[in-house]
Amino acid sequence: MITVDDVRQFARTLPRSSEHLIRDRVKFRVGRIVYVAFSRDESLMGFGFPKEERAALVAAEPAKFLLPRESDLRFHWVEARTAALDVAEMRELVLEAWRMCVPKKVRLEQELAARRR
Repeated sequence: MITVDDVRQFARTLPRSSEHLIRDRVKFRVGRIVYVAFSRDESLMGFGFPKEERAALVAAEPAKFLLPRESDLRFHWVEARTAALDVAEMRELVLEAWRMCVPKKVRLEQELAARRR
């Protein structure tokens, strides 16, 4: 099980990432683009994910992943049950969502820095 604090600690390490509280929901953004958001009760974590791959993700693990509500299907977005995620998987999902919305140069700089560690 992951928590908002787990995501917060990891998101702080990502360049240009910022945390916001919007309508009682914790969201992480790059500029104005939200790449991770929690439900009010923090039982769901929504994150950026390629539209063309999300049906396969949900079909592969329906107990863990679900499609966003109908009004959000137009976005590159999917949701996960926080109780079903472990920290390593959360880090991978958050990192990939962050990579979708940062400039390529920033993404490449982060990848280089990660390799040096």
